[in-house]
Amino acid sequence: MSALSILLLATCSTWMTQAQTEFKRVAGANLTLPCHHRLHLLNQTSLDIEWLLQNSEADPKVVITYGGGHIYYPDLNEEQKGRVSFASNFRNGDASLEISFLQPSDAGAYICKVKNAGNYEWTHITLKVLEKPSKPKCWKEGELSEGKEIILQCNSVSGTKPIIYTWQRIIDEEGKAGSFPPMTRINFSNPAQIIMKNLTRLASGSYQCTATNEAGKDSCVVQVSVQYARNFGLIAGAACGAIGVLFLIFLTVWLTIRRNQKKKYEEEESPNEIREDAEAPKARLVKPGSSSSGSRSSHSGSSSTRSTANSASRSQQTLSTEATPHITPTQHSQVDTDGREIEPKKINHTNLVKIEATSAMVPAQSRAFQTV
Repeated sequence: MSALSILLLATCSTWMTQAQTEFKRVAGANLTLPCHHRLHLLNQTSLDIEWLLQNSEADPKVVITYGGGHIYYPDLNEEQKGRVSFASNFRNGDASLEISFLQPSDAGAYICKVKNAGNYEWTHITLKVLEKPSKPKCWKEGELSEGKEIILQCNSVSGTKPIIYTWQRIIDEEGKAGSFPPMTRINFSNPAQIIMKNLTRLASGSYQCTATNEAGKDSCVVQVSVQYARNFGLIAGAACGAIGVLFLIFLTVWLTIRRNQKKKYEEEESPNEIREDAEAPKARLVKPGSSSSGSRSSHSGSSSTRSTANSASRSQQTLSTEATPHITPTQHSQVDTDGREIEPKKINHTNLVKIEATSAMVPAQSRAFQTV
């Protein structure tokens, strides 16, 4: 350093320079904020550098400092800790600040203050961190049938304002744009919406919304499929018909099961019932001369009568009032006046049962024959 330079610096009690610049960067990028000074020409031991950030109405925060030969990272700004550093040889006049992986919180007004031997240099920088729009969400509202109206909407939940939304119709897989169907308009009060009236099947297709700002853009796609109005009636009719068929099948199966159960129940109960038209036991005639045979027949007849009486309990009340009929031991064929043989009358089974029940009540000695 020349003596003249030292003299000039010594004569100036205060040396202040100011520079005002502005930077715009996208979030996630790296950035270097420039700060060049000439105070390094003075005494190196008294050189002092300080970076400040003011991103609100509060007092500025200290980002990084150098003094007394050491670099300090104060705890006043935890959000930037580990992401800020001096970019170059700050002792030789380049006190630029490097910020890595920018975040929206890094935006604000930066001040680079360099001091040495009572002299100051100031650098003012405004940083804007731009955030790309988040992936927008597309959806539709309304009834997708002919003659109806729907609204297509789009929204990005984050991103640097302002965000501009644009809609276009995609007509092929390569993303080629096509014209909107008739009766389609943009909602100017909310450009993220488009209104489609008087729908027809020609309105079916893919619609893309793109959200754009200074940092970039992103998009989403929504599908529109317009149905014939009568299709809903057909679908409802088909659904009702299917339900009716299932109900009939269920009813048929249920009735079949019930009928089988009833039939099985009747078959299990039928052996315990006596049929009125069942064939009565046959009678046999015994001669009165055989006492031993009569006694046995009387005993057998009584047993048979008791069995028959038990099985025909409902008819015994009327039988007890009837007279005991006379039973002919043998029946001979008769011949009419023309010489033809007449068949004997047949005894009805029901009357036979009544006769057997009555004969059991008469003593064996008063009858010529006994029914067994």
